[in-house]
Amino acid sequence: MAMYPTWPFIGRTRGLIASPPCQAWSMAGKRLGLVDQPLVHAAVEDLAAGRDTRERLLSACRDERSLLAAEPMRYLHALSAVGEPDWVAMEEVPDVLPLWKQYAAILRGWGFSVWYGILNAADYGVPQTRRRAILLASRTRTAAPPPPTHAKLAEPESLFGPGRARWVSMADALGWGATDRPVPTVCAGGGPGGGPEPFPSGARKTLSDARDRGTWKPRSPANGAVSPSPCPAERAANTRRPTTGSTPTPWRWTLRSNSQANATTRNIDEPAGTLFFGHRADECVWQAEPVAPALPGTVPPPDPIRITAAEAGVLQTFPADYPWAGNKGQQFSQIGNAVPPLLAGHLLASHLGVALDPADFTLAA
Repeated sequence: MAMYPTWPFIGRTRGLIASPPCQAWSMAGKRLGLVDQPLVHAAVEDLAAGRDTRERLLSACRDERSLLAAEPMRYLHALSAVGEPDWVAMEEVPDVLPLWKQYAAILRGWGFSVWYGILNAADYGVPQTRRRAILLASRTRTAAPPPPTHAKLAEPESLFGPGRARWVSMADALGWGATDRPVPTVCAGGGPGGGPEPFPSGARKTLSDARDRGTWKPRSPANGAVSPSPCPAERAANTRRPTTGSTPTPWRWTLRSNSQANATTRNIDEPAGTLFFGHRADECVWQAEPVAPALPGTVPPPDPIRITAAEAGVLQTFPADYPWAGNKGQQFSQIGNAVPPLLAGHLLASHLGVALDPADFTLAA
């Protein structure tokens, strides 16, 4: 990104989408981007004026990735010489919002209408409360955030229009029934780095089992989605299958983001917290949380079960069979760094002049 020339895009760019790497700013890392922030602001100011001081500023940065947040301005300055682009959409973690404010002031001086702020992906049907700093700019229309389609609590229809649906839960997105919920699963022999699976096979459950029992709701092939294809080990591994009429279990499924004391833990009937993985990919697990004292004969809770790439991808609104590349660690890194496609669709639909069709995405019907 920092080394690539801008000239191949000049004269042929309608819109610019920028989502700089967030590792220097993310709460999952050391957040040295906050320390480097004055240097990044200086880089943006210089690039907007046609001065390339990146090499000098980079030598003073605590994290060399911090300055990547200034790269979109290099492209914007080069493109502005020919009146491009028509629109801009940028995304980053919330701590980058002051930088987007600086971008907004510059873009307004170049004739753009600009909006910037924090949006929650859950307000747009993503089963994840992923908050992100967004900047939208346009030369041809008034920039504004897309109207939210969902809310924490469902809103009834009113004189002002249709109400918003309730946030999409992890159970909704994964197709797990609310009353007879299957245990999450992983394939045997596949840790995030491709190593042995650390959890006992007796604790596993498959999405295919859920489908067979009527709780998995795949979209039809005509809509482009394919239900997951579990490995053979998954089908034979379950020895603790909850069945209708069995003794109620005094626990419920939650998703825990990592093993730290301040980790986000969410009930399966809620959206996930922000999915980020990095070197902690193997710590994001489904776990059984007690809700009542155990009674004699109660089915014991399973051990923690690592989230799969397919499940994490679905919670980002990717298809369950999306072809992530590399080993499992690399796959989780791709998933955690991605912008949820459903959120991106809402952000870009007006710029592209298309109507957003929810059927284009993968959430269970």
